[in-house]
Amino acid sequence: MSATSARLLNLLSLLQTPRDWPGSELAGRLGVTSRTIRRDIERLRELGYPVHATMGAEGGYRLAAGAAMPPLLLEDDEAVAIAVGLRSTAGQTVDGVEEASVRALAKLEQVLPSRLRRRVGTLGSATVPMPAGDEPTVDPEQLTVLAAAITNHERVRFRYRTGAGEHTRRLVEPHRLVASGRRWYLVAYDNDREDWRTFRVDRLTDAFATGARTAPRELPAADAAAYVRERMQGMGANPQRAVATVYAPAAEVAARLGGRAGEVTALDEGSCRWHSAPDSLAWLAMRLTMLGREFTVHGPPELVRYLRAMGERALRGTEGEAGEGEAGEA
Repeated sequence: MSATSARLLNLLSLLQTPRDWPGSELAGRLGVTSRTIRRDIERLRELGYPVHATMGAEGGYRLAAGAAMPPLLLEDDEAVAIAVGLRSTAGQTVDGVEEASVRALAKLEQVLPSRLRRRVGTLGSATVPMPAGDEPTVDPEQLTVLAAAITNHERVRFRYRTGAGEHTRRLVEPHRLVASGRRWYLVAYDNDREDWRTFRVDRLTDAFATGARTAPRELPAADAAAYVRERMQGMGANPQRAVATVYAPAAEVAARLGGRAGEVTALDEGSCRWHSAPDSLAWLAMRLTMLGREFTVHGPPELVRYLRAMGERALRGTEGEAGEGEAGEA
């Protein structure tokens, strides 16, 4: 890189700090004259960066918001902080930003120097998230490998544990990642089975890109989210919509259920009405009981019967000596 190009990048990095930079201070930082700084500012403007100048003792140069985002130049500690934050967001699945977090993390980790990747990996391995309830957690490293392979149209190998507990090895052509609640799904073409499949990313380990590039295949659905939805509904026996009153504040219930579990409407300060998204009876029952609050189910009748049977099994499981001795002590 030429001295001029390196100086322009350093100048752009300084200007990205939100403050007014006097020309003399910039010149001192970069070891050049004020005249050179003025020429470099003009070069940045010619390249499309909106550098504004203000006059007076408190004036200077400032990089304003423009039509396009300039290259983001970060210090080492800034890059590590952003990467760790994106990993946390990707793994915890913050509603609305999870997919963008994975894409940004994949781009950032691709250009991080090896010394910074090691720092990010060390922080990640030393940090244990505390998930809400019993929902599965996802390794952000697996997400970034898959996201990069999707972008590059590369085949991926990984180990996969099925819902029945069977461990398999897969070779796939990844198509898209889909976030649903606190779960991530990979939509991919399975090369060994010669068909499209969905994979839960929390059951996926040791993912790596093979380097073999492939032409994109046409998905047999409107989009990846629709494909996952169809597969989930197909696997569930007659998906149902629940309607229930939960005796807890609406904000609490909505936070526990998650944004994709349906609609929560406040009835008063201490109760709300839940209209669920379509799901299996088992999942609907689990969502209600995991709330840890009193509730009344208004429908469907199948869910009422399912919950009654579930409660009767739980009662039978607490009968006898096992439920009367020390097991009942706190």
